[in-house]
Amino acid sequence: MNLPQTDTVPDTSLFKRLRFILVETSRPGNIGAAARAMKTMGFSDLVLVNPRNPEAVRHEEAVAFASGALDVLEGARIVGSIGEALAGCNFAAAVSARLREYSPPVVTPRILGEQLEADAGLHAALLFGNERFGLPNEAVEKCNFLINIPANPDYSSLNLAQAVQVLAYEGRMAATGGKLAESGIGFRGEAAGVEQIDGMYAHLEQALVGIGFLNPDSPKKLMPRIKRLFSRTGLETEEVNILRGMARQMLAMTKSGKKE
Repeated sequence: MNLPQTDTVPDTSLFKRLRFILVETSRPGNIGAAARAMKTMGFSDLVLVNPRNPEAVRHEEAVAFASGALDVLEGARIVGSIGEALAGCNFAAAVSARLREYSPPVVTPRILGEQLEADAGLHAALLFGNERFGLPNEAVEKCNFLINIPANPDYSSLNLAQAVQVLAYEGRMAATGGKLAESGIGFRGEAAGVEQIDGMYAHLEQALVGIGFLNPDSPKKLMPRIKRLFSRTGLETEEVNILRGMARQMLAMTKSGKKE
């Protein structure tokens, strides 16, 4: 397949090299929802081929379903043919639940994402068909691969935006190696050192003896079990300090009680 090449050298990131093409989409809401699905995964290159509503990107339903992804929606280009939509791409894949007798090789979204990420020279396009009729055979024949999303064989029909979400997600997983975003949520502090943790155990043991929970003459396996418990947590310095603070307070209370 010979598709036009770009004249400029684009960003090699898959987020810049992957284009989403919606062909003859009927519902403006599906276009807005697709834009949202793309943005949540970090993609923005959206092209519409002959949408049923020529004002789809400004339609109130599309705007409502985009929900925060108006930049992707408003940046979408509307073209008159699949050939125009593929301009600048050197690789294309059709997304379809319907397998064809004569089609390109069939792959899953995950395999495709891994291949696109592995080859920085691929400027790829994903083609999604009309909600009711899907993609025409001539469009599929223009592609290097046919993507089939593994689904329940008894009901394998996905909404257009859902299919976009699946492909965008797999693209992101491939591009990031599955790493979580740096959001500040799930913050991890500095890992505690061996000496810090040993000091905490000694301090905690003193406190447990002080409150009568641990018999120093017959300790049995309490401290080894406590150590095993904390060894599974990956203690941080601040957490060790909190536990030592608790131990300090227990010892202070036992001393205060003895004075009384």
